[in-house]
Amino acid sequence: MRFIDEFRDSELAKRVVREIERIAEGRYFRIMEICGGHTHTIYRYGLHDVLPANIELVHGPGCPVCVLPMGKVDDAIAIAKHDDVILATFGDMMRVPGSEGSLIDAQADGADVRMVYSPLDALKLAHQNPDRKVVFFAIGFETTAPGTAVTLMRAKQLEIRNFFVFCNHVLVVPAIKALLDSPETQLDGFIGPGHVTTVIGSKAWEFIPRDYGKGIVISGFEPLDMLQAIYMLVRQLVEGKPRVDVQYTRAVRPDGNTKAKEVMAQVFELRETFEWRGLGWIEKSALKLKPEFAEFDAELHFELPRRQVADPKVCQCGEVLRGAILPWECKVFGTACTPEHPIGACMVSSEGACAAVYQYGRYSRKVRELLQHL
Repeated sequence: MRFIDEFRDSELAKRVVREIERIAEGRYFRIMEICGGHTHTIYRYGLHDVLPANIELVHGPGCPVCVLPMGKVDDAIAIAKHDDVILATFGDMMRVPGSEGSLIDAQADGADVRMVYSPLDALKLAHQNPDRKVVFFAIGFETTAPGTAVTLMRAKQLEIRNFFVFCNHVLVVPAIKALLDSPETQLDGFIGPGHVTTVIGSKAWEFIPRDYGKGIVISGFEPLDMLQAIYMLVRQLVEGKPRVDVQYTRAVRPDGNTKAKEVMAQVFELRETFEWRGLGWIEKSALKLKPEFAEFDAELHFELPRRQVADPKVCQCGEVLRGAILPWECKVFGTACTPEHPIGACMVSSEGACAAVYQYGRYSRKVRELLQHL
């Protein structure tokens, strides 16, 4: 970004906050930021402190590492334990606990688990190690799925036979629909995920005002992006005109990235159902490889445990992901559960709400005050 300082101008931020205070006076709004990147912006830049008390921000299921259930980690570990396998994954996934440890524990026990920055890095490993099976543990929302799709197309083109994908890409829209259909959910509106929406397009969110009568504003990730998005959302709620607004106009278009969606459609199809941590089984909420790419499908090549594993009873990560509680309301937050010794995925991921609050929120005046009353 060429002009980053303009998105962190403190004087302009104060003006926006004053406008939010003015238009929201006498009202109370409960707003969910869907994306974990937004949660980190909120705490890193102290937005939680400067917003008026009648604007409550709650955190949603927008962390792809956090929403995968423990059973999927167990499946990945089972693959990694094969002597002829190199399991490649993103860094955050290596530390997420399964029922009997994490991938980094499996690595310590002798499994060949390697951190990569992209699926193409995993494909390169397969090319460099023709006598080994390289399995890419594919996770993420619509932002990372196109990269996996392109990599699979490349593997097919190059006829690389020792490359496999353990596909766990999930879709944000069905998860938000499931949240809105839950009687537990009490929200006035949403701050929508900027990166996901660059792919799927702002039209994908029209069901929120149309079917549920709630507003949504698609936001960028800088402090002033977030404050402007909150102002835009509060304004539409005060006016009683919920709609889809786009604050992140420098990246988001109504139809999204049509090329990325075309690539995904060539490689993936919808799963009938998929288990989400904290949200349960959600229909049509995840992707799997099409039959044309079956030769690369790790689920068909390896025998997996496929266990349904409940989170530890003391861990309330699922409730945090649903917005039912805030991170510091979890019984083990910051004590038994820390980034160094995580019990739940929300404390591991760079987009996890618990990690954000632990890293930045302890410097927050509001968080300190709330912790004193728990």
